[in-house]
Amino acid sequence: MPDHTADPRHPWAAAPILLGPNQPAHRPYLGGAGIAAFRGTPWTGADPHTPEDFVGSTTSVHGSATVGLTVLEPGLTLKEAVAADPEGFLGPDHVATYGADPMLLVKLLDTGERLFVHLHPSDDFAVAHLDERRGKTEAWAIVAVAEGVDAYAAVGFTREVSTEEATAWFDGQDVDGMLAAMHRVPLTVGSTLLVPAGVPHAIGPGITLVELQQPTDLSILLEHQGYGDLTVEDATLGLDLSTALGALDRRRWDPRDVEALAVGPRPVRPSTVQLFPSAADRFFRAERITVTGVVPLDAAYGIVIVLDGALRISHREGALDVTAGDTVLVPFGIGPVELDGSGTIIRAMPPAP
Repeated sequence: MPDHTADPRHPWAAAPILLGPNQPAHRPYLGGAGIAAFRGTPWTGADPHTPEDFVGSTTSVHGSATVGLTVLEPGLTLKEAVAADPEGFLGPDHVATYGADPMLLVKLLDTGERLFVHLHPSDDFAVAHLDERRGKTEAWAIVAVAEGVDAYAAVGFTREVSTEEATAWFDGQDVDGMLAAMHRVPLTVGSTLLVPAGVPHAIGPGITLVELQQPTDLSILLEHQGYGDLTVEDATLGLDLSTALGALDRRRWDPRDVEALAVGPRPVRPSTVQLFPSAADRFFRAERITVTGVVPLDAAYGIVIVLDGALRISHREGALDVTAGDTVLVPFGIGPVELDGSGTIIRAMPPAP
């Protein structure tokens, strides 16, 4: 732990924090090897159901108060540290707008098998039916695809789907019917995709990605059969099926609307692009920064994922050396930083205040 006892900031807000793996055990689908390969760590396969790495997380998995939270040291979670010094971690403007909530969850995700057809509730649905403050819009940046894999996502319906048809799919677990009614989006390394709340989606096997999302763990599963011991109650978040299906976007999505979810990067500064369409900005932001030499960054709370190369993150009180596969939390309170070296990062940030 950094020694900044004379500093009014919380000690953990006084320097970049190198984050180790944080993979909840026994998730419903297979994965984990792709995360190990990305991080450059051994993969034992002891628990083949660890497909998600909660990076710099103040969010726990649904049904638990603690699983998924980043632990900084024994007895201290990141959530507790942020609550103790929200301005040091998040900045005064963020706190004035959103309070002590980072408004962001970042994951590394590896699909060891095709991820089930599912959707996430909207903010309004979560407030009305789940006693939650927000739903879950998410976006992906693909960082690796297994050799020989025809990588894809299924997103949105190609035609309007009635409640009766969706109910029949769920009751009969007619996965072929679900997938046949969805757009298939090819994915390669570097692809991005925004997935708004309510939109049905699935991800093919063999894909490793960085996911930004609203900080909840809420999923309604149209498909649940064959994924561990998932029950109907798990699939519907404990709601009756009719209510749960009220969260589903049953509209026909025009191919152009689906293409708009995968709009390529938007330049914002020299060497820096914004990864996701502007529709994502009110939920989260993700910059891909290509570093050759020195790149200055303004003070901001962010999660840095090093995609390749070797870099030094310098701030007014020190520096941290990082390489491909590292993940780092950068608190607002350390002030502006410089990236020095050669490599590529994703800097994930909350919505602007």
